[in-house]
Amino acid sequence: MNTRRFACALLTAAVTLMTQSPTALGQSTSPIATRSIARTQKPPLYGSHWMAITGKPLAATAGAIVFQRGGNAVDAACAMIAATSTMWDTLSWGGETQALVYDPRTKKVVAINGLGIAPTGATPEFFRAKGLKYPPQYGPLAALTPGTPGGLMLMLAEYGTLSLAEVLAPSIELADGYAIDAETADKIEQWKEKLKEWPYSKQAMLPHLGAAREAPQAGEIFRQPDLAATLRKLVEAERQALAAGKSRRQAIQAAYDRFYKGDIAQEFVRGVREQGGLITAEDLAKWQPLVEEPLHTTYRGIEVYKLDTWTQGPALLQSLNILENFDLRALGYNSANYIHTVYQAMNLAFADRDFYYGDPYFPPDEPRRGLLSKEYAKARAATIRPDRNDPAAGPGDPYPYQGGVNPYLDLLQKQRQSRAGSTEPRESTSQQLADFKAGFHAGTTSVVAADDKGWLVSVTPSGGWIPATIAGRTGIGLSQRMQSFVLDPSENPFNVLEPGKRPRVTLTPSMALRNGKPWLAFAVQGGDSQDQNLLQFFLNVQEFGMTPQEATEAANFESFQMKSSFDAHASQPGRILLNDQVPQWVRKELVLRGYTLEFGSRTSGPINAIMLDDAHGTMLGGSSNHGEDYGVAW
Repeated sequence: MNTRRFACALLTAAVTLMTQSPTALGQSTSPIATRSIARTQKPPLYGSHWMAITGKPLAATAGAIVFQRGGNAVDAACAMIAATSTMWDTLSWGGETQALVYDPRTKKVVAINGLGIAPTGATPEFFRAKGLKYPPQYGPLAALTPGTPGGLMLMLAEYGTLSLAEVLAPSIELADGYAIDAETADKIEQWKEKLKEWPYSKQAMLPHLGAAREAPQAGEIFRQPDLAATLRKLVEAERQALAAGKSRRQAIQAAYDRFYKGDIAQEFVRGVREQGGLITAEDLAKWQPLVEEPLHTTYRGIEVYKLDTWTQGPALLQSLNILENFDLRALGYNSANYIHTVYQAMNLAFADRDFYYGDPYFPPDEPRRGLLSKEYAKARAATIRPDRNDPAAGPGDPYPYQGGVNPYLDLLQKQRQSRAGSTEPRESTSQQLADFKAGFHAGTTSVVAADDKGWLVSVTPSGGWIPATIAGRTGIGLSQRMQSFVLDPSENPFNVLEPGKRPRVTLTPSMALRNGKPWLAFAVQGGDSQDQNLLQFFLNVQEFGMTPQEATEAANFESFQMKSSFDAHASQPGRILLNDQVPQWVRKELVLRGYTLEFGSRTSGPINAIMLDDAHGTMLGGSSNHGEDYGVAW
């Protein structure tokens, strides 16, 4: 069947299913079964065979196409990663991919580390010599080596079933030309002056140079011939390997080698270095994606999984450990006491993130066991004042909770003294606040997928967002993730820039198991807000019995007290984003506790989630009303 005709038929069927009135789930161990389900702004998703949700409707359709061709949830997730990268859904192919995968064969959760590394020559001294306090926000010098192609191919080879050609087919068609959405088209227009600084970006993204609007119009066919050629080269390498008698895995490896060691790598490096970047052929060749064991904790019997300390993910685990010491249901959903308690717990966990998280493959060793200790969490919980925000909340000392002595007590003391001297919310101009939030919420996308064979996948690919520098004739936009490093060890001795090292990133897929069985896959975009929104999503489901769709649309709140992982790494102690629905008496109480309030109509972030209903053998999906995220199910 023609791909376009199939996609139209599939979406028509999906819309018909999605618009049916939702009903209660019947007998189940979930608290959802004990109450009626509220009508949501987006209809919930129900499926029995498979489910695919991501940041753009067309990209969700790519996942659906691959499912319909017989792929499993990993195949579909890879197709959606490829499609979102091709559609510039706040990422490009030069970015990074990280994932959690539940493997029903082993009944275990595995982690995929597809984060690039700092290139040769990227040192603190290099950037200080340019007068910079941190690596830059944009351009070739902000780039890590690309991780998404390698991460995708590793996932596909180890856990998928289809060929790379089958998984990339929708994205190649998109690269040949697709009707661009308004959000992406307008973002290109917004950043057109910056894009003009890089010749290959200007050529690829501004088809109407000299006109009043130089970016594509919404609905215009947007073509990327260089990227299409690069993707076809990967498929060609796989096809040649298969023709030579290689196995499926070896054939995908051949495509991988062509990207990181072959002619694609040569043009990529040439294009980067022509524009002033540092990435070398050796940097590409030595990098490799990794299969890892994820970190996890339990919250009231639920197993929750996150990636290691090269992400901010463990902060959610720490927050849950702290909050396990409070009766959150008794506090009441979004009461002043509830908001205050969760806000304070997040501040403590994120303060540890800002000081102790970094690449575990480089010394010093992160104190993971202490950070995730229930006893450490209990001690941290005891520091929360019930009557007042603590704007000076800083990192604790987890080392005694793993039988060690903290080697950085002097740095901790200096941080505490610094925080104590600036405990009031900072006065900022409207432009400063706008710039701060743009970095704090720096976008990505998210992908979740599930199937009736038991596979469950949660992914947050990112990097190479608009405005991105395109590397030569590859069509690949470079990552901007180098800015998440620090140059000064006193800020975080574990996350200091070094060639070959991964920065501590915000990207943070999530997964939860209940009674030893896969239960929830949930992910969101939005920089430093990600694990704040994911934490509240999980609590909304677990503590307050919301459906996935209800929880993705819920009235979350957000702290700006932790350090931004982007640009100037600033913070706004005591500042809180509340939903417009928060009542006046709650607002008043929060002001009395020292908070600076601001409001928004949609505060959940663009969360995507899938819940497996074990009682019925079906799937429930949710996709936030925050943005353009969407799902398809069958």
